[in-house]
Amino acid sequence: MKAYVYTDKGLGRYAGRFVWLSINTEAAVNAAFLKKYPIPVLPTLIVLDPKRDSVALRYAGGATVPQLSKLLDEAEATYFARARSAADKLLVTGDAASSEGKHGPAAKAYTEAIAAAPRKWSSLGRAAEALVFAHSMANAGIACAEQAVSLYPRVKGTVSAANVAAVGLSCAAGLDKAEPKRGTLLDKLEKATRETFDNPKIVLSDDDRSGLYLALIEAKDATGDDEGAIGLKAEWSAFLEGAAARAKTPEQRTVYDSHRVSAYMELGTPEKAIPMLEQSERDFPGDYNPPARLALAYKEMKEYDKALAASDRALARVYGPRKLSVLSVRADIYLAKGDPKAARETIVQAIELAKSLPEGQRSDRRIASLEKRLAGMQ
Repeated sequence: MKAYVYTDKGLGRYAGRFVWLSINTEAAVNAAFLKKYPIPVLPTLIVLDPKRDSVALRYAGGATVPQLSKLLDEAEATYFARARSAADKLLVTGDAASSEGKHGPAAKAYTEAIAAAPRKWSSLGRAAEALVFAHSMANAGIACAEQAVSLYPRVKGTVSAANVAAVGLSCAAGLDKAEPKRGTLLDKLEKATRETFDNPKIVLSDDDRSGLYLALIEAKDATGDDEGAIGLKAEWSAFLEGAAARAKTPEQRTVYDSHRVSAYMELGTPEKAIPMLEQSERDFPGDYNPPARLALAYKEMKEYDKALAASDRALARVYGPRKLSVLSVRADIYLAKGDPKAARETIVQAIELAKSLPEGQRSDRRIASLEKRLAGMQ
């Protein structure tokens, strides 16, 4: 969004109506903010109401310029308390709970908001997206998928249909294979996601369209359709290359780096990522992402010394919670290279870092996962 959306001149009319703030979730100085307003996914838009010290609106995920304009208008209406129906108030309650990381209560409020919604409620799409996302964050896979199936017909043909269908599909794909409803939910949501994907009237960013590819591929993998998955991965890779080629600036081009790396690795061609990542590292010498991704690509290519060299460059630039991911991949490189001692030392380093992070950035779940991994290395 920073590269494609916030630069749009059409947003100029909001300049005097909102105070804009970008939060670096990796910086320790922002830990107190993150403790109060957890941000589990990026990007996340939060509109704060300074009069009431509350959340006026919360939206997880990317947005096009028209979507963002609608969200800002809705937040402004909430701030001035214009035409607030019971559904509107419940939606605000859900956003507040979600902003506190209370995904179960958030899902309950969103459910009640949709039930209380007046006919042709303008916020139905956002509420539907928020409900499905809240269930997914609460690890309520069945509820997530079932609500997506239920809500999809009501948002069909709109931009919101993309997130409702795709998030629901990912939830269905993650269900235990013994779950009797899994097959039906997968089938319905795969069809809904594909229907949205193929609808030319729904304007999606290339980044969001890439997300739909990911959900569809996940569904193919979940059903054991290897041939279908390979075909989609190849199509996804070609799509991303086209999107990157259309980029007008280096910043826009790098938006697709992470997805392109994933696509190339899925296709067993990680070497295709090397030129683009080397270019990104030249364009953004202070950014840890290009070398971190190079480390991953070189590991898959079994060029472990190059992978470690790239990891060294990434570690010199990365900070905060993201450093844990770089260290985790570094441990994988050592294991693949046949150096379990160095791998264990790297995970110990990661655990120490994870425990030292300030509240708001520290994750007990992440610490437990790292400790479990270390125990498995003994």
